[in-house]
Amino acid sequence: MLRPKLPDIPTLPTTTVTPQHTQAPASSADRPAAPHVGVGVGAVAAVVVVGVVFTALLAAVAVSAVSVAVAAVVLRSLLSSAHQR
Repeated sequence: MLRPKLPDIPTLPTTTVTPQHTQAPASSADRPAAPHVGVGVGAVAAVVVVGVVFTALLAAVAVSAVSVAVAAVVLRSLLSSAHQR
């Protein structure tokens, strides 16, 4: 019946890529020839996110510990007052 006509796929021209060889600059005598290691933005963002997550987990554990300690003190107080009666 009614079928849409699909457009023809254009063919792209083929090109060959030739690798270019570059030489590293010669190091000077007063400077050591150590490679430069760059830290990317993604790595910095990952470290910040991991730090925030660990800090939030540590805060959650601290709040939980304080609440358990308060509950223990209240229960101890209630039990000791029940024994005195």
